Amino acid sequence: MSAIDDLLQVMKDLRHPEDGCPWDIRQTSASIAPYTLDETHELLDAIERDDTENLKEELGDLLFNIVFHAQIADEKGQFSFDDVARGITDKMLRRHPHVFGEDRDREFSDETLSEQWQALKQQEKQGREPPSLGGDSASNSAMYRARQIQQEAARFGFDWPDIRPVFDKLEEELAELKHAFDTGDKDAIGDELGDLIFVCVNLARHAGVNAEMSLRGTNRKFLRRFAYVQQQMADAGIEMDQKQLERMESFWQDSKHRVG
Repeated sequence: MSAIDDLLQVMKDLRHPEDGCPWDIRQTSASIAPYTLDETHELLDAIERDDTENLKEELGDLLFNIVFHAQIADEKGQFSFDDVARGITDKMLRRHPHVFGEDRDREFSDETLSEQWQALKQQEKQGREPPSLGGDSASNSAMYRARQIQQEAARFGFDWPDIRPVFDKLEEELAELKHAFDTGDKDAIGDELGDLIFVCVNLARHAGVNAEMSLRGTNRKFLRRFAYVQQQMADAGIEMDQKQLERMESFWQDSKHRVG
């Protein structure tokens, strides 16, 4: 048996109604969805840290979740793991005519390839009920959902022609947020802050940057710099509290040159 066959058999054994694991037997696709999302985030973390050994483990954990979902569907007579593998194989063959088609052309630009991908994707969806705008799962991050919503709206032509008006919108939303803070209305502050973040995601999209990945990078950068500040304060024998903010800010500025 192949390694994937072994994994599929393990999954079947875990779900066996009499001899399987009680916890695994009770699960549904909905109940394990949060674990699938967690494993995806852990996989991204391993990639970002360039941790090859952990990357292998996290890929395995995510694959196990995929097999889990497929086994649950198989038990319901909906589809099998083979159907999943066959479906994605057929899709990749269809969406890469420049590689697998008769008229092969590997000189396409990334922009042309993206347009071709979207056109083929729309062809595949013809005849299906059109999805509602922003109809993706609520389990996705709000940042991810915002980008998807904006991309869908853009396909209907509801989008700025270039990035310059997005900067204007950013300044407009920032002014409205400042006004909300002046009024002290927490509901208005929350509403305007959401608008500002939404525009930031739009700005990233127009710049060709993934806002989610950008923020993850900023998180890592902050942790590096903050760890440096903590170490410098400890070495100087200074307790970290609000009274020492000026000293911490000095170390923070230094961290930009020391640890990036």
